[in-house]
Amino acid sequence: MVETDRERLLVHVPASKAVAGYFLTFLLPMSDVVLPWLHYAVVGSTNPVKIAAATAILARVASVVQVTGIAVPSGVPDQPFGDEETQAGARQRARAALAATPEAQLGIGLEGGVVELPTGELRSCAWAVVVDRDGREGLGGSLSMPLPARVAARIRAGEELGYAMDAEARTSGTKHGKGAVGILTAGLVDRQRAYEPMVAYALAPWLAPAMFSPLTAQI
Repeated sequence: MVETDRERLLVHVPASKAVAGYFLTFLLPMSDVVLPWLHYAVVGSTNPVKIAAATAILARVASVVQVTGIAVPSGVPDQPFGDEETQAGARQRARAALAATPEAQLGIGLEGGVVELPTGELRSCAWAVVVDRDGREGLGGSLSMPLPARVAARIRAGEELGYAMDAEARTSGTKHGKGAVGILTAGLVDRQRAYEPMVAYALAPWLAPAMFSPLTAQI
């Protein structure tokens, strides 16, 4: 099958195939390429779910893009609390990944956290930050859902959400697979699919640059 100018790559990448440098090979009809200059992006993590989510979105807006992952510090606790701390972790990951990968044009950070509600219950949260070499930054959030009380109790005792879910669901590898959301929605939404929209949101300054241009005085 020959790829035309209006055919791009498949939307969803199984996390099992999201290894560093993995290229998508299936085609899906798409609109014109939005980011023709983008050829290489780096994710600030080696978690296959995060790499797969970034790849699935970037493949829809760039003609040929390589997405790799690199281990970098988040600068926040292993289990971030609150949207602000979770955003800070995503931002640090994006900046550190870009700084460590000279050939990359975009750095992407994804961070999952929890937020305490006024009722004392916990909900999940997740944030993505995208940065480029000109200092531009985009932010996108997703994955807000209540957490079971017994999972919340484990988190308050010092466990990460992924490990708390492993224990309560009697499974393993939650954070590198379907995620808490995959377990709590019975597979209706997995972690990769939940992360994909927030990557798209964080790309907004590049996808719609005119909308983010500086305000000018109206005459």
